[in-house]
Amino acid sequence: MKYLWRLLPFTFIMLLAGCGKQNLSALDPQGPVAETQFSLIRLSLYIMIFVIVVVFAIYVFVLIKFRDKEDDTHMPKQVHGNKALEVIWTTIPIVLLLILAVPNVMETFTLADTEPTEESMTVRVHAHQFWWEFEYPDYDVVAGQDMYIPTNTKIVLELEASDVIHSFWVPALAGKQDNVPGIMNPMWIEAPNEGVYMGKCTELCGPAHWLMDFKVIAVDPDTFETWAANMVEGPEDVTETGNEIAVEGREIFEASCIACHAVAGEGGNPQGGPALTNFGERTVIAGYLPWDDDDVNLEAWIRDPGPLKPGNAMPAVADLPYGDLNDEEMEALIAYLKTLKVLE
Repeated sequence: MKYLWRLLPFTFIMLLAGCGKQNLSALDPQGPVAETQFSLIRLSLYIMIFVIVVVFAIYVFVLIKFRDKEDDTHMPKQVHGNKALEVIWTTIPIVLLLILAVPNVMETFTLADTEPTEESMTVRVHAHQFWWEFEYPDYDVVAGQDMYIPTNTKIVLELEASDVIHSFWVPALAGKQDNVPGIMNPMWIEAPNEGVYMGKCTELCGPAHWLMDFKVIAVDPDTFETWAANMVEGPEDVTETGNEIAVEGREIFEASCIACHAVAGEGGNPQGGPALTNFGERTVIAGYLPWDDDDVNLEAWIRDPGPLKPGNAMPAVADLPYGDLNDEEMEALIAYLKTLKVLE
């Protein structure tokens, strides 16, 4: 007993492993794809539990019945070559495999049905080091980091990558699927309830792989249509708001940032960074940094993003055409970024 305390750190770590972000668990399925996959997981688990229970029951029975006894010199009956037993322990695994295989094969065809329909919506998911781009060809919209989708709608995803292999995974909505350069991998998801579903890259893609998070935001269909229309039109013109600081910030943005980051389709380039049309609505920066009230994280990210997300392609602000920013200029740029909103 005196050595049991040594197990406490391991136990504590295992308990922490069960803690996670909201909607970042395949054991809490949301939608038909995740629910189907979870049902197959449970079927596999039940079969494994049945096999374990039967094997251990036979094992314990044999240990007790045929244990060594002092007054027993009788040799137990040998069953080697017994045809009945051979048939039994060959047939049972075959039956169990069929029970597992038939629903798996049937559901695989259902999950592989990615043919677009009139009721479905297509989203092209482009993975980059180390951020995500979501393109809506039916709406002429490109969004970064946050993928908005309407509820109760089949969303056909066309997965692609611009550099190395990545992997798209939203545990609460569906299993993972690879984004491979030069290859389009299709899959589909559907969210029955409004909410924010956390997603991650699950393929080691570089030094900041573990920070390559994103969100799937499910909203009602009317809200989605409003969001898509506003993403095309863009945020409200800051010159009409009377926010002079934000107007100055827009000038700084257009002098340094717009070459890589598009707003409402203006600016940006294929090798650039995420579109910032609705940047002011995000709750995190660079996919993982909390957006604090004092904007400390946002300022740190703009000034020198390298240490915060190793290997990312965004240069420090001092290396951009406008040059380094003093405190007033940084305040103005942040004020402008906060105005980039399309939903109230």
